[in-house]
Amino acid sequence: MAWTNYQMLLAVVMVITGSINTLSTKWADEIDSKGKDGVVKKFNHPFFQASSMFLGELCCLIAFKILYKVYSLRSDGTEDVHELTKGNRNFNPLILFIPAMCDMTATSIMYIGLNLTYASSFQMFRGSVIIFVGLLSVGFLDRVLKNREWTGIFFVIAGLAIIGVADFVSKDTNTDNHGKNDIITGDMLIVIAQIITAIQMVVEEKFVAGQDIPPLQAVGWEGLFGFLVLGFLQIPFYFIHAGPPVTDHVGDRLEDAIDAFVQIGHSWKLGLAVTGTIISIAFFNFAGISVTKELSATTRMVLDSVRTIFIWIFSLAFLGQKFHWLQLIGFIFLLVGMCLYNGITFASSFTRIRALINRRYNQMEEDSIINRDAEDTEA
Repeated sequence: MAWTNYQMLLAVVMVITGSINTLSTKWADEIDSKGKDGVVKKFNHPFFQASSMFLGELCCLIAFKILYKVYSLRSDGTEDVHELTKGNRNFNPLILFIPAMCDMTATSIMYIGLNLTYASSFQMFRGSVIIFVGLLSVGFLDRVLKNREWTGIFFVIAGLAIIGVADFVSKDTNTDNHGKNDIITGDMLIVIAQIITAIQMVVEEKFVAGQDIPPLQAVGWEGLFGFLVLGFLQIPFYFIHAGPPVTDHVGDRLEDAIDAFVQIGHSWKLGLAVTGTIISIAFFNFAGISVTKELSATTRMVLDSVRTIFIWIFSLAFLGQKFHWLQLIGFIFLLVGMCLYNGITFASSFTRIRALINRRYNQMEEDSIINRDAEDTEA
């Protein structure tokens, strides 16, 4: 079945905004700007950037409220049936608090890792979540993985190992003032964050899935919880000191939101990058949810892989990353593993294409018969 123009637009928006989200965050890490101490330095504020991401997710809750109001008015006060607002709205939002805290912790750790490693490696290592979701679902959801899924996990592990080796042996040892050890540390932090993300997914499936909460509303509530909690945590973070590689200099604060605002005020590029993170994550979540509803979760996964390719190409062209053939091999292994785990194979793709051709051929035959009957009737 061919995609409609609306579905094509959703797919394009998802790939573009998803790519912008990672690239804008990485771009902000690379920008030099004067801080409150008068020193020009990198924008190393992972917790502040995580707060920006949750602010973008919070926008989804605002969008949900607006859409629900609009659709309710269109239906003259009757119950709306639009896919974006359809579902149970009589639930306790606190059931989303634990998933939100998992998301907050994982995002903060990932943004520390992103500051240390390449944007493309960041995106690729996020694929390791499949491994931990699969293992945790066996232990806590009593799920039995198929041989295909175990094979997919094996390919993902192999791909991530190859990508890690590529980062280690890369000749580009001075990216963002970070050496090989920092890059490997960043990769490891991203993988650790995926364990927490997997816990979030398992918790959502066990306790939230049965609530039939509209996804756009669920994302918005998690964004609200994450933004509020992480915002309050900026206060104790200000009095906690940490050294490299978390911060630029020994004795720096774990997070200094005041310094972040000062740096943004001194650089329009930083303002643009942070704004890009907020807006892109909002549209990315909106487009991702819509793709899942309009097409399928599998399509969303495939588009996420396309996003990885765009981020990799952009990193090679504009962010100073050097091409290494091992990373290409690792990405291929990772992609194959994701496809196997999600049931996307060449055989199934061929079957779908063949079915589509058969339907098209049968439709042409029916149209031909109708036309002949019409001609015979006129004669």
